Amino acid sequence: MKILGAIELWRARFHYAQAPVFNASTYLDFLHRLAPHYRRRGAILIQDNASYPKDGEVWSWFKSNRHWLEVYQLPPYSPELNPTERLWQCTRKNGTHDRYFASQGELLATLTSVFEDKRLEGFPYTGGTIWPAEVLTEKWKQISAQAPSQSVRK
Repeated sequence: MKILGAIELWRARFHYAQAPVFNASTYLDFLHRLAPHYRRRGAILIQDNASYPKDGEVWSWFKSNRHWLEVYQLPPYSPELNPTERLWQCTRKNGTHDRYFASQGELLATLTSVFEDKRLEGFPYTGGTIWPAEVLTEKWKQISAQAPSQSVRK
């Protein structure tokens, strides 16, 4: 089972969807689900370095949506900068660690329960903090200076 996820730092919530595989097609489907939530006010999407977000069809979609979406890649090997990693860590700790699931349905129910609990609690969560906007902006400037930007919004 694959889970695609996106965390909205400013309003302390997240979106997720189950997919059979990670590929450009399932990522585009996820982006299409996210778009209605952010088209009006705009968004900055910071992605990890998986291969499917770098697909030409995905970048074409980014370019056609650049009027409201700005896209950046995290530097390689930087899970400490990715809040989603802390969510997955929390999910393993509170939902899946040392448990046997007799069916995929049981696993999905557990994941859904943990995700909904975290969504209702609001993010921050165990093991990490959400940076205030000015701190995140400063950290992102430092990261951007070290790594070439792949922003599609100029």
